[in-house]
Amino acid sequence: MSRGLKIWPLLTATIRYEKTISTRNRGHGKFIDAPILAYLIETTNGRILYDVGCDYRKLADPRLRRKYYDPMRPQVEPPDAREEQRIPHYLAQLGLGPSDIDVVFIGHLHFDHAGGLCDLPGCEVHIQADELAAACTGSDSGVFADELRNADQWTIQTGEYLVTPGVRAIASPGHTAGHMSLFLELSKGQPVILCGDAADLSENLMEEIAPGYCWQENEALALASLRKLKTLARKERAQLWPNHDMNFFLNLPQFPAWVG
Repeated sequence: MSRGLKIWPLLTATIRYEKTISTRNRGHGKFIDAPILAYLIETTNGRILYDVGCDYRKLADPRLRRKYYDPMRPQVEPPDAREEQRIPHYLAQLGLGPSDIDVVFIGHLHFDHAGGLCDLPGCEVHIQADELAAACTGSDSGVFADELRNADQWTIQTGEYLVTPGVRAIASPGHTAGHMSLFLELSKGQPVILCGDAADLSENLMEEIAPGYCWQENEALALASLRKLKTLARKERAQLWPNHDMNFFLNLPQFPAWVG
């Protein structure tokens, strides 16, 4: 049953990196430009954000930019973000503010997905227990430790669950220990599966290529999650939305247009 959902893809920044980060053992020496996306989801029971982009302050302050992003070079360039791409700016254009967000659902805790939590004080944040536990070990270079500072205030979840009618949390670990995707029922047309970084690019899905980074090098787990999402899409006749594919993003409705 469709639930009358709307989805706004939000471009929070772009980032240039070596393609092998997205496609394991493929794309060495080839650099791509990728979107860093968040998704605003409006349901009959409230509003959800899937991911929140980077901490803009770490990009705007030259000292913080050097501290956090210089160690990633040359494989990854610092994200290119503008003030108007911060989540509160998008919300304001819709007549909303952070207090109008009912749940911030973080698919995983890498800096380009969770850093923007600093712009959403007071929001209820959902995160998987396995994801938080792994991030707190300090072993994942994609996690900035200071971005976990409010973790004691987050809602810790375990496994798959119904976020709200029409929105299901789908376990898709491999890229990170507790990575989650979202299954969304729309009012018209096919459901949508937001893959998150279980599939950066359409290539990951079409050719079943694991992400370049896999938690504890568990490529098999990442591939199992890719195949799980594809199987779910076939069963539910759903669209699969890769997370860092620029061509795919450019073919989606551009804000303030929405999918629904």
